[in-house]
Amino acid sequence: MSSSALPPMTLIAGPCVIEDEGLVFEIATELKRQLEGLPVSFYFKASFDKANRSSIEGFRGPGLEDGLAILEKVKGKLGLPLMTDMHESHQAMRIAETIDFIQVPAFLCRQTDLIVAAAEAALRFGRKLNVKKGQFLAPWDAKNIVEKVRAVETRAAQRSGRSQAIDLYLTERGTSFGYNSLVVDMISFQTLNQFGVTSIYDATHSIQVPGGGAGGKSTGGKREYLEVLARAAFAAGAQGLFMECHPRPSQAKSDGPNAFYLEKVGDFVRQILEIRKLVSGLPKLLPEAKT
Repeated sequence: MSSSALPPMTLIAGPCVIEDEGLVFEIATELKRQLEGLPVSFYFKASFDKANRSSIEGFRGPGLEDGLAILEKVKGKLGLPLMTDMHESHQAMRIAETIDFIQVPAFLCRQTDLIVAAAEAALRFGRKLNVKKGQFLAPWDAKNIVEKVRAVETRAAQRSGRSQAIDLYLTERGTSFGYNSLVVDMISFQTLNQFGVTSIYDATHSIQVPGGGAGGKSTGGKREYLEVLARAAFAAGAQGLFMECHPRPSQAKSDGPNAFYLEKVGDFVRQILEIRKLVSGLPKLLPEAKT
């Protein structure tokens, strides 16, 4: 694809969790300002519940109904499309009533009932679906996730007599490599792209150190590697960017050590867009790899 024909880049950004309504609006308003005029399809992301905390003492968020109420206000007042996580099958339809982009967390990517529920909700309400590839999963094994979603489409078409397709995304967020260290396999993006989905690079969770916080009760992170890994991911074929950000990362109630600085998001996205444009214009010299 030539650089002149590039569609807007998918960008997913926001706080890890809804800490309170004021913070959510602070971040959403600032992101909207910084990203104004950039060729991105921006989705504001925040979780109403972080169910996979390192410790039972970890902050989880306001819960489903209170969290969705806050996100509905963001959508109504700022006009931003939304993404949030789901953790249980019964949440899918309620989330899809409001949320434009449903996300299945990495640790749950092999839960068939969850994938099916998310896909059915995405079909019913015309939503996008993002599944994060688990830290334990090889890129080529993510094909099974795609096949589960496509099976939902097929069954729906058989019932209704008309074909329906889900706009499906798969996110690379690093692979476990010896206890709590994560490594990003750069061939992952070519592999995911060949499944006919949009590949996303998760710039902040890829630098996580699960259990690396004080006393092993919270997640640590290696923020110093964020920029170089994100640049490399787009050189390797990533099609979209996921990044959590916070105006005061040291005070964040979840994933602070790997959150990006809110005030620098726009500048960083511009850098990624330049890399994306450059790579898209380079001629392919070798045949495509086969999965």
